[in-house]
Formats: sequence, structure tokens, C-alpha cells
Amino acid sequence: MAGIRWPPDESEVSQIGRQVASVDLISDDDRSVAADSWSIKSDYGSTLDDEQRHADASEALSVVSFRAASDYNSDKEEPDAEGVSSMLGFQSYWDSTYSDELANFREHGHAGEVWFGSDVMENVASWTKNLCNEFFPRHSPNYGDSMNCLQHEKELSGWSVLDVGTGNGLLLQELAKLGFSDLTGSDYSEGAIELARGLADRDGFSHIKFLVDDILDTKLDRKFQLVTDKGTLDAIGLHPDGALKKIMYWDSISSLVAPGGLLVSTT
Repeated sequence: MAGIRWPPDESEVSQIGRQVASVDLISDDDRSVAADSWSIKSDYGSTLDDEQRHADASEALSVVSFRAASDYNSDKEEPDAEGVSSMLGFQSYWDSTYSDELANFREHGHAGEVWFGSDVMENVASWTKNLCNEFFPRHSPNYGDSMNCLQHEKELSGWSVLDVGTGNGLLLQELAKLGFSDLTGSDYSEGAIELARGLADRDGFSHIKFLVDDILDTKLDRKFQLVTDKGTLDAIGLHPDGALKKIMYWDSISSLVAPGGLLVSTT
């Protein structure tokens, strides 16, 4: 799992000379949260500099065997000779999976599968809040004043949060338990969103917003202070066109994280 802090807005960046140090990176070296703990220094520009990212994207695309543009919107099952693909990379797989899980929820009340397991999900939520606490004081006028702990918690709870590829939405429920309140979950599977809404209503988290949206072609026009991704990048990478789709993913994510905000990715 890794946390990446987005660079501040243009006015702040110009003051510090766009140094790489403007992006803070914290990895969980002491406690394995997923199968492996890892740090991101993105191949597409750790500072998310547009020119560098697009230059790297162009280089990557130059070695890709291009297919018809319409193919990238389909669940074609041609194997990729240079990479590992899986049914988990196709939307049709997840639509079928969440159709079954939605039926089980309606009949038996089951929440469905938790990607990486419930213990990992709880650790991700607590690790994420600790990461937010790490960065919050730097921007708070009350930093260093121990009498303002309650105000600290109140302001942190107001962070806008987006969970991409939210699935059943249980990670957002965990974040809600830790005090976050402005919570949104997106997923390209309508069944997943319907399941997430049902679980949130049942469990007393009806304030969490859920919507159908494809991270590779997002229609969201809002920026979030915290964006979380638990396994979505993994699934994208398992598509036969995973190399290209991961480039699309980083471009899309960069449009959703607010300046100075955080991206937490678990893989």
C-alpha cells in the first residue's frame, strides 16, 4: 500500500521550483497491509508533471500493437502475449459477480467478498487516516496547539473522499467509522453500486454517496482531497490491454485529486 501526496496548486509549485520534494510519499514499511508493501514512484512522473507523463505515455504507446479504437471499449478476450491477463480485467466478469452478490444480499443479507479480506480493509482505513493526520497539521493554523485536537478531528472529517472501484462500498463504511463524512464511491458496475447502496442503508451509512462511473472515462468534474483505490488498479492491469489502460488510469486519477490532496492505493 502506498500514499502519494499530490503537488499543491500552480502558485505554490512555482514558489518551490517544482522540486520533486513537493510530493511526499509514505509507505507502510513496518506493517504489511496487503501481500506486499510498496512505494510508488510513478513511471508516468512522480510529480505528475504533465509534459513528462505524456512523454512517457507516448513512448509506451509507441511499442503497443494498436487495435481499433472500438476494441478498447469491449470485453474482448484476446490474450496478451507480453503480459498476464485474467477475467478479473473485464467488466463483464464484475457485472456477473455483483449480480450474484446482489442476489445473495437480497436473499440472505450477505455483504459479498471483501477484496484482500476484512482485516486488510480495516488496516487500510486506519493507515489512511493516520496518513491524513500526518499531512493535516502542515496546513492548519492551529498546528502545535494541543487544545485544538477536537477542531483537528472536525476539519479532517470534512475531507472530501472518493473511493474508485468501490465494489460493495465497505471501505467507505470503515472510513465513516473513523470520522470521515464527505464520502463518495464510484464503480463501473451498476450491480456493485446497487449492492453498496443497499449495504450502506442497512448498516446506517446512508449519507455515503454512490454512483456509476468508469475511472478510465470518468464523468466526475469534482476534485477530492483523498482518493482511495483498493484493488482497482490490479484489475485494470489484468485486462489484455492493461499497459495502455494503466496509463489512462493515471491520467484520470490526476484529474480527480485536489492540489495538495492524497491518493492511497492498495495493491
